[in-house]
Amino acid sequence: MAKVDLGESYRLYKRIMSSYMVQYWKKFAIALTAMIIAAATEPAFARLMKPLIDKGFTDQDKTAMIVTPLAVMGIFLIRAIAAYVNETTSTWLSGTIVEQMRVQMFQKLLRMPVQYYDDNNSGRMISRIVYDVTQITEAGFNIITVTVKDGLTIIGLLGLLFYTNWQLTLFCFFTLPFVLVLVRVLSKRLRKLNKNNQEQYGQMTQIVTEAVQGQKIVKLLDGHTYEVKRLADSVKLIKENNVRQSGTSSLNSGVSQFLVAVALSCILYFATTRSRANGFTAGDFISFITAMIMILQPMKRITNVTQSLQRGLAAAESVFAFLDEKEETDNGTIEIAHTNGNIAIRNLTFRYPTSERDVLNQINLDIKSGETVALVGSSGSGKTTLANLIPRFYYPQQGEVVLDGYNLNDITLQSLRDQISLVSQEVVLFNDSVYNNISYGSNRRFSRDEVMNAAKLANAYDFINELPQGFETMIGENGTRLSGGQKQRLAIARAILKNAPILVLDEATSALDNQSEKLVQEALDRLMQNRTTIVIAHRLSTIQHADKIVVMDRGNVVEIGQHDELLAKNGVYYNLYNIQFKS
Repeated sequence: MAKVDLGESYRLYKRIMSSYMVQYWKKFAIALTAMIIAAATEPAFARLMKPLIDKGFTDQDKTAMIVTPLAVMGIFLIRAIAAYVNETTSTWLSGTIVEQMRVQMFQKLLRMPVQYYDDNNSGRMISRIVYDVTQITEAGFNIITVTVKDGLTIIGLLGLLFYTNWQLTLFCFFTLPFVLVLVRVLSKRLRKLNKNNQEQYGQMTQIVTEAVQGQKIVKLLDGHTYEVKRLADSVKLIKENNVRQSGTSSLNSGVSQFLVAVALSCILYFATTRSRANGFTAGDFISFITAMIMILQPMKRITNVTQSLQRGLAAAESVFAFLDEKEETDNGTIEIAHTNGNIAIRNLTFRYPTSERDVLNQINLDIKSGETVALVGSSGSGKTTLANLIPRFYYPQQGEVVLDGYNLNDITLQSLRDQISLVSQEVVLFNDSVYNNISYGSNRRFSRDEVMNAAKLANAYDFINELPQGFETMIGENGTRLSGGQKQRLAIARAILKNAPILVLDEATSALDNQSEKLVQEALDRLMQNRTTIVIAHRLSTIQHADKIVVMDRGNVVEIGQHDELLAKNGVYYNLYNIQFKS
């Protein structure tokens, strides 16, 4: 079997320690001191067996009969205090590291480009934060606890064994090379199994997330059996992988302990046959055997630490690979406090990494300040992609987008996006109050009157007041307690409150009934006043009064004009309009 990459393991472990542990070195020092004290009590207890047997039982020394039991009590009291300090401090340290890493990873996730979300499994993204981070602590402080405390205990007990009888103790080292070889051979398999576990947990998270989010479709299409089978298959893979992990770890532990038992059996034989010749007293024998028995448990934990270490390092590899991902590019140096909304698109070409052809091809378009420009065309014509390039969700391969004379790439992301509001068909709401959803993400604090006024302008004020707690009503995950029209009006209220000079409407009324559409359209008309507005629409009846209609087909702009002009051309727009009018 191939060797474990010790250099990579060392690099990962060093990064865990230097990035997260060093800053808490004082608490780490306290925990380390407690570990050392707790470890020292083990050989001290074994050593007390000699005076207890030789002087207490054999010589009937009254002083030894009193002092030795008191010393045993003192040792266990010290051990209990040291263990308490060690456990509480270790738990605080590991909990703090998990807390810090989760926040850091969530911040990183929010800074990733839109393309990253397109390319990666959302369940795996979530499981990194929820699951992988907790595994890293096993490669961090928990491993140190076992290694230092048990390592020092083993050293102390071995020292006692050498002091008691060095010839017999040499038999202990008979097993050491075999244990080291075993640990090295099994480490690579454990690392691979732990990587599989992370992927499988991500897949399971994805299945559960999709089933919860799509629960209505699951019910309507009788997808219950299918979803249960998907989850059952995923859970079965996790179980089988865990069994393989457990078997590998158990093999490691079992063989190691067997080798230690072989050495112990040899020691027992030679101790009994040579005790008289070497002046080996009953107290020495009991002390020696006590130390040998006591050394088995820390030896077991030391050999078992390989699984925890490999699980933690596999998680660390996953987490650090994510933390090292390239964040959303922002090379802009120009900050704009306010834009007039003049947009010029020049020779714009764009292709998604997985696309076989250009999604946008040599687009040229001028949008003047305050204009309402509608993008129309069949599905896949590039309308939404073109709109997504304006807030720099993606970057074109060729050409440029210019805002008020500035190339978008030269403007800082934050100041650019401060100038843009988005209202789409897929409204994003949070499991929070109505009030907090309207004022969500604002760079400045708004007064309650401003929030109320935004709700009124969005035709949302009346239905909000009818909710059980009014503006303080919790709306459920993604607004599940609201109708489609109500969700849209909250999104419009949010955009009104932001008051950005550029507005993007992505099919904002396409999924609404007539009554809801009327209320939403009234709110949109108010929102669009004195703003540069880009409207993506399938319903051509909603954009007949646009200042400019841009007709797109397979990534190309094929017609530009107003409604009547385009109808008179008898071209692509005319055909689209007639199809919708007839239907």
